[in-house]
Amino acid sequence: MTTDLQQMGRDARRASFALLGLGRAQKDALLQTIIEQLQAHQATILEANAEDVKEAEANGIGGAMLDRLLLTPERLAAICDDIRTVIGLPDPVGEDIDSKLLENGLRLSRRRIPLGVLGVIYEARPNVTIDVAVLALKTGNAAILRGGKETLRSNLALVAVLHRALKAHDLPKAAIGLIADPDRALVAQLLKLDSHVDMIIPRGGAGLHQLCKEQATIPVITGGIGICHLFVDQSADLMRALDVIENAKVQRPTVCNALDTLLVHQAVAAELLPKVKSRLAPLGVTLKGCHASCSHIDIDAAADGDFDREWLSLTLGIKVVADVDEAIEHIRSHSSEHSESILTQDMANANYFAASINSAAVYINASTRFTDGSQFGLGAEVAVSTQKLHARGPMGLEALTTYKWLAEGDYHIRG
Repeated sequence: MTTDLQQMGRDARRASFALLGLGRAQKDALLQTIIEQLQAHQATILEANAEDVKEAEANGIGGAMLDRLLLTPERLAAICDDIRTVIGLPDPVGEDIDSKLLENGLRLSRRRIPLGVLGVIYEARPNVTIDVAVLALKTGNAAILRGGKETLRSNLALVAVLHRALKAHDLPKAAIGLIADPDRALVAQLLKLDSHVDMIIPRGGAGLHQLCKEQATIPVITGGIGICHLFVDQSADLMRALDVIENAKVQRPTVCNALDTLLVHQAVAAELLPKVKSRLAPLGVTLKGCHASCSHIDIDAAADGDFDREWLSLTLGIKVVADVDEAIEHIRSHSSEHSESILTQDMANANYFAASINSAAVYINASTRFTDGSQFGLGAEVAVSTQKLHARGPMGLEALTTYKWLAEGDYHIRG
């Protein structure tokens, strides 16, 4: 199999120009057709995914990656629901920002426009194929996708659905391209395709993000690695806190917004930690704690580096802290700046925590599991950005746009 990335890039660029002329009604009709095609070809998609899962299991893949790879009728239905949410959202393209009339009579504004062509590199997450395509098409962007080899059959089936929808609306299939060749050299080539690709979005582990940052000649949006913390303050409602802790850790432990480290105020540690163990141990959660934690409950001691790990499994680190300041300092030292939460009845502490933590999402009395494009009302998401430029947190429609300056005059000349 030979993949000509230069040609794929040229085709994607031309396709992005074709998308520029679409209005919201046309884009939303296209997304509705994608829903219909997903439903019509569900059996084919699930059969392809089952083959991917079977091969992954044979190759010893399990845990978080296998869970991310799996598609089910329920997950496909949820994907369709996310698309419906995107359909219901305003199209940011063409929106004027900060319009103002200058003293010289020139009217100046910033107008949102598509980024152009996105290069998205991801691992065993077939849902990303649809998430990216839907958000890209709604904002008039083309995309070149490179999923992991573990999900190749699933991605081929999903991209075939997308191409059918594009054809039904007389749009070029190159608007959504898939690099189906598993050759890793193509990733390096994509990272340097700056003549055709405007932004690289990696969705994977730290190694992938580091590779993109080091080798790309294109702007890279980094994020998606979540070492997430939840601090239980001394004033927290401890019984209600147990529900939040369980949800943040157990509801779906293999995702980036799942809880990794529980920080507990020393004043409530003796009361809370036995309850945490009683609640989580029957659910299969392994606890690893600091010395103070181990003095309250019989759990394994945390090893060096455990508080710097994104577990992506039913493992939870626990650390007892003296106060909110120590909790903040721990988060600053170990966080990936993804999602952090405080449980407290003391609003002064809540506001202090929120002001002191610079992660992409900060919660007061809520689970970290809400850091998600759908939960934030953005529909699907392209990624969760933890960097500070251009976009932060779940990246929805606006994050896939830039702007141009638009100046309107009356045959103005500069004196």
